[in-house]
Amino acid sequence: MTRTPSPASAPASPPALSPSLRVLIVMAATVIALAGVFFAREIVGPLALAMVLVVICEPVRRPFDRAGRPRWLGTTAVILVVYLVLLTMGALLWLAGTQFARLVADFADQLRASADEFLAWLVAAGLDEQASDAAASALDPGTILSLASSLGGTILGVATALFFVVSYVIFMAADAARYSEAEQKFGASSRPVLSRIRRLNSGIRRYYVVNASFGAIVAVLDGLALWWLGVPAPIVWAVLAFVTNFVPNIGFVLGLIPPAILAFVVGGWPMFFAVIAIYCVVNVVLQVLVQPKFVSDAVDLSLTLSFFSVIFWTFVIGPLGAILSIPLTLFVRALVLEGDPETRWLRWLSGDRSAGAAASDPPSPPLPTPDRAARKRP
Repeated sequence: MTRTPSPASAPASPPALSPSLRVLIVMAATVIALAGVFFAREIVGPLALAMVLVVICEPVRRPFDRAGRPRWLGTTAVILVVYLVLLTMGALLWLAGTQFARLVADFADQLRASADEFLAWLVAAGLDEQASDAAASALDPGTILSLASSLGGTILGVATALFFVVSYVIFMAADAARYSEAEQKFGASSRPVLSRIRRLNSGIRRYYVVNASFGAIVAVLDGLALWWLGVPAPIVWAVLAFVTNFVPNIGFVLGLIPPAILAFVVGGWPMFFAVIAIYCVVNVVLQVLVQPKFVSDAVDLSLTLSFFSVIFWTFVIGPLGAILSIPLTLFVRALVLEGDPETRWLRWLSGDRSAGAAASDPPSPPLPTPDRAARKRP
């Protein structure tokens, strides 16, 4: 006859971690993971860019799959479209950077004259000599040429990173075709994970569709306005406005600086302020006030998180982080928060509207009023 162990002799369960200790452990693990990403940013950045490009271009495969074509044919189509996007964006960035450097060199004398006039105005306004020297160094053509050269070096670094993207794209596009069979291989058990992946991919595509649409509108309006004002190379600055539109919230500032400087050189203060006014009306209204709302609705991210993610991911992985900030934030949310019912409120704070209380959750019982509690007493 076997004896059942008494409760006193049963092994004691390990004590649960306190909520504050769990938070500290999660924060420590997050810092370690981000430190690893920071030191490996030269690898992680191109890898993330390749992943996003494959996700965007993956729908190109669907017509080939529906027609029963070989899998390699759809994969080749995805790779070619990704390469076409890379070449187009790289050419646009190279064109904007080289044209800006050339125009600054051509208008160096006018820029010096405009800088002298500005310094004279500073002295007349009563500013001290130190402030005048600082303004002179900032407006010096050599300083601006150095800035343009550093910008060109940054663009060259990004182009070098794109070289590694080329090989990543091939492998990811080939694997994407194999992953499409996951539900057939593993059945219903894989559906929750696959649903999260599909939702992530759909959010990334919607984000770039919204950005490209608003970028095209902003580029046309800016280009026409600059052409009407007589700013040199308006098409180049329209292209720059389209490219910088992919940097959320602060992209219009990056696209404003070159045409504003050239407007100051060519037309003085009136044209300078006219360009700033046009960009504030067009770019601020569309890119800062209207577009973030559409982006927030498209990807279910709060406006605050969208703005913060640009600064955060730029610090972590460099210039590519500004372009990939929203997709990376969506990826982290899908990896860390989605799938865990206890983190629904964190998802809701991040802007995920689907993270509200599930319809199947039983409603909380109403708290008893003092009269009702008194009636229940014997």
